[in-house]
Parts: sequence; structure tokens; C-alpha cells
Amino acid sequence: MYVTVVIPVRLSSVRIRNLALVEDLSWSPGIGFTVVTGETGSGKSIIVGALKLLIGDRADKSLIRAGEEACTVEGVFEVQEGASLDSQLGELGIEPCEDGLLLIKRVVTASGTNRQFINGSATTLAVLKTLGNGLVDLHGPHDHQSILDPELQKALLDSFAGAAAPLGAYEAVYRQRAHLERELEALHGDDAAFERECELLLHQATEIENAGLKPGEEEELLAKYNVATQGRRIFDLSAVAIGKLVDSDDAALSKVTGLARTLREIERLDPGAATLTAAHVRAVTELEELASELQRYSESLELDPAHLKRLEERVNLIETLKRKYGGTVESVISNGETAAARYAKLQSRAKERERIQAALAKLAVELDQAGLRLREVRTKAAAPLAQGIMAHLKDLGFKRAEFAIHLEPLAHASAGGMESVEFQFAPNPGEPPKPLRAIASSGETSRVMLAVKSALAEQDTIPLLVFDEIDANVGGEIAHAVGAKMQALGAARQVLCISHLPQVASKAHLHFVVSKDYTSGRTVSMLTQVEGSAREEELARMLGGKSESALELARSLLR
Repeated sequence: MYVTVVIPVRLSSVRIRNLALVEDLSWSPGIGFTVVTGETGSGKSIIVGALKLLIGDRADKSLIRAGEEACTVEGVFEVQEGASLDSQLGELGIEPCEDGLLLIKRVVTASGTNRQFINGSATTLAVLKTLGNGLVDLHGPHDHQSILDPELQKALLDSFAGAAAPLGAYEAVYRQRAHLERELEALHGDDAAFERECELLLHQATEIENAGLKPGEEEELLAKYNVATQGRRIFDLSAVAIGKLVDSDDAALSKVTGLARTLREIERLDPGAATLTAAHVRAVTELEELASELQRYSESLELDPAHLKRLEERVNLIETLKRKYGGTVESVISNGETAAARYAKLQSRAKERERIQAALAKLAVELDQAGLRLREVRTKAAAPLAQGIMAHLKDLGFKRAEFAIHLEPLAHASAGGMESVEFQFAPNPGEPPKPLRAIASSGETSRVMLAVKSALAEQDTIPLLVFDEIDANVGGEIAHAVGAKMQALGAARQVLCISHLPQVASKAHLHFVVSKDYTSGRTVSMLTQVEGSAREEELARMLGGKSESALELARSLLR
């Protein structure tokens, strides 16, 4: 039993022009299960080829109808729930749907310039393929089969298991951990380089701070150093100067003082010359002050070698710092402040790293717990899902086959959990199950796909399923079973099947026949819907003829 659901997206129409034998074909597949039949070589595969172009498969100019410059395929999808699709289109940089229609167009030219459009906007093949993967699932020899993807298998198991809550909890922790890991990576860098930078900055800041430099200090220091280096010579010269002023027999101060009597005599004779006496007093006073200053100066001179050494060391220190950190004392001071600030910032980063590492350790425990809960849900659902698929496989002729869903713990947690999920199949007894994607027989693979699709009819979200002659090499009751499975799938989504089996074709809701016509010197493929007696005749042809017995058998199949 399958629950009928509203199909959110369905293929409304396809137009094919100049593709292989098709000159101009417009087709509306309808809802439910649609079958396409026809004589071998009539062009049934052209329908599948057109759909492949719509979902982003690579094109070859050999597809173009002889004598034409280009072929075109256009598809119109009706979108009943446009919000989520419009969101996806927005992420892909595509205009949203208008009037509930998704328009896809593909143009293949003889010159090799191929173009693709979504909702009228030119786009890349990669974008078209990304969108197409969610619209159409093709099953047939060497075709795109999404269900072979282990990630989709995992998603199908989760859907069957109702694992949305534990998966969401796990993903939330995983995203939080990934965010912190990115933060830590931004802080981390190269640990050795980080440590080296910290050591260097600390050394620089400490070296400059310990020097105790002050703005303008260098000029004053150099002046003192120059004096200190000439200290003895300056002391001797000062002594000579003092001697000439006061200590020698012909000292200047004594001679100037001796002028006092002469000047007073002049003033006695001429009172107006009193200014000369005053000037003399001032001169004597100035000379006495000069002698005192010289005495004090000579006594202040540092003649201790230790003092000179200290000044020399200070000068050398400043010169060294200037060479290392800048051409001036001010530059050295500024570099010291910068290094100290950078070091402080790095130290805070180190503390932030410690905080993040502690948070990551806590999240590791939470992630492990959430992952184990998710694994438990998956493990519990794996066997029932495998059994459901097996039941459908038996209907499809694999009476003694085995199907299993294998969960393999991962060495490192991934975004989707802590284990991989692999659908495994063994078509013949005595053989170990192998991954579904490793099955060599396309016929077997296609029937397995049908069984999986049937078991997961309510979980699979891709709206259009296309089966290209997956009923090859089957017949009898198995053919009836294949048709019944597709009919049941058609209750929940669009199903299109290219078939050569009347048992399958008779189960379809809509039946189209591909035929070839020779007109105006050219062969043209056409697609026609058959109903009533026309459908009975097509089924009779597929049964081997149009005899009354074949027609009666066709009617019985339709009944």
C-alpha cells in the first residue's frame, strides 16, 4: 500500500527540436505512471536523451539532426510548492519561478557552443546538473542513478528511521564544533611560529622598557659624554683661566682693582667722570663672578673614569637600540610600545585558544554521545528497511538474493554522522553482498533500484523517476511484478518507463507510442498517445501480433 501524496514538482511538457530523428516534438507526459513503447529503432531512447540534456548531462553535436545547425530541448515543470525550490534557485543565482513554472532550456550547436537556461537566465552546466539531480532520477544502463550515492542511501535510511531529531541534534553539535575549529585555526597558525613571535615580542618590549629611554635624552647625553671625554683638558684650562684672573702675580683682577685709585683721582678733578668709577666697580664685580663661576665649574667636572664608562655604555646602548628599532630614540620608544601591545594581544589570544580547546573537549563528548544515539536509530532501522527491500526483490525475481544495509564506523566523525551507510546486494546464493554501486549487471541494478524505490516510496523526494528498459531480460510473472511496482510508484510521483514488455505497459496510466515515418525524403520519429482500441493493438503488437487471440490477451492485461 502506498499513500498518495501531492507531487511538489512535476514535468508538465517537453519540446524537442532537431534531436536525432525528431524534427519537432511537443509532449505532455501527464501525472502518474507513463509508459513509452515502440518498435526497436523507432527512437524511444530519444525521450530519455532529451531528459538527460534537461538535467545537465554532457551533450555531443552528433545528437543534432542531420542538416541542422542546432538542437533544442525545453522542459516545463509545474511547481506546487515553490518556496523551497525558489530558495534553492536563489542559492544557485537563478531567478525564482513565475506563475508556478520552472523553465529549463538546453541548446546544442554544431559549432560546439552549447548553452543552457533556467527561468530564462543563462547558467552553467554545473548549476543545471545540481538542480537536475533533485528533479529527475534516471535508471537504465550507464545512466545517472542517485540512489547509488552512499550519502543518499544514508539519507534514505534516516528518512525511513524517522531520524530527523537525532540527526538534527548531531548536526547542531557538529556545526558548533566546526565553527570553533575554524576559530581555533584562525588563532592557531603554526604553533612553533606563534611561540617564536611571542618570545621575540617579549624580548623586544622588555629590552626597550629596561633601557628606560626618554624623549630628548640623546642630545643631553651626548653633550655630557663629549664633556666627560675632554674632562682633564677642560679642568686644566679652567685652572689656567682662574690663575690669570686671581692667582698669578699679574692676575687680571688685581690689575683691574689697581685702577680704582687712578679713577677716583680723575673723579676728584672732574666730578662728571663719576660714571667711570661706577663702570670700574661693575667690571671688578663681573671679574670676581667670572672667577667664582670658573672655580665652581672646575669643581663640578667629573674626572672619575667610572663616570665616563657609564656615559659611554649609555651612548652605546642607545646606538644599539636605534640600529635595531629605529633611527631615533622616539622610534625606539614607539617600537617598544607596539611590541608590548602586540605581545599582550597574543597572550590574550593564547587564553582564547585555551578557552576554545576546553570548549572543543566538551563538544567532543557531546558529539560522541549524539553520534551514538544517531547510530542506534540507524542500526535499529537498517534491518527492517533491508527486509522491506528484499520483499520487493523477491517479487521482481530475486527469490534467493540477499540485501543488507551495512553501517561502518568512521575513523573521524563526518557532517552526516559517525558511520557510513552502504546498501549491499548479493543476487546469487552463496555470494557475499557487495556495494550496490559495484553490481555489474545493469538489468540487476535496475530491478534493485525499482525494489529500493518501492520500499522507500514515501521517503524518496525526487519527483520524476525515469526507467529506461529496466525490464530487459525479464518476463512472465516478474514482468507483471515490475509493472505493478511502477504503477504503485506512480501513485506518489511521476514515473516514466521506456519498455518493451506488454505486462509493464498495461499497468501505465498513460501510454505513448514512438513510431517512424518517411516523408519528404527524411525519416522522422513521432510520439502518439494511444487509448482504447489503439492501445489494445499496441499491446497485441508487443505480444507478437494483432491476431484476435493477441488482442484478447491485451484486453485481459488491461483489465
